[in-house]
Amino acid sequence: MALLENILQLIDMRSFSSVWYWIVLALYWSSLSQKVLGAPIDLITSARRSGNPQQVADLNALVEIHVRRKLGLMRRAGHWIVAFVAAALTAISVLAFLYKLEFAQAVTLILAPMVIVQLLALRLAFRIEREQITDVRLCRALLAHRFWVQVLGVVAIFMTAIWGMMLVMSRSVLGF
Repeated sequence: MALLENILQLIDMRSFSSVWYWIVLALYWSSLSQKVLGAPIDLITSARRSGNPQQVADLNALVEIHVRRKLGLMRRAGHWIVAFVAAALTAISVLAFLYKLEFAQAVTLILAPMVIVQLLALRLAFRIEREQITDVRLCRALLAHRFWVQVLGVVAIFMTAIWGMMLVMSRSVLGF
């Protein structure tokens, strides 16, 4: 019985005081910076540094595939996707900040930046298609996108940490 109580205590719905929430948050932001539009960061940097024609061709092909897939999906069902994401994010945000549910707050603080990252990736995909960006320019665009995703990640983690600390401290002061 003590083992079950320990497991239930470890997996706590009070998200900001749970180690699992912070692990998920760190893994999420870490995984976002490993690939940009489907291209691994090591391929982007090595293609940029070496200028190896095979690596550059592989990068161009890989990004082109992901850009076509992303833009094709948005052209077919983009309105529905935007409507669903907006409705879901609104519902979770209302639960989080109007009804003050801590789990919903934690989910909102992960999902809201995720939506921004996906919008930035979609914007980059449209730009790559419109301007026919390839080779060295493609490497620069992908690395710039990665930089801004990392900046957004640092800001999001900082804001989440501040919000979580304030919530946990207010709960301990109020005795909840």
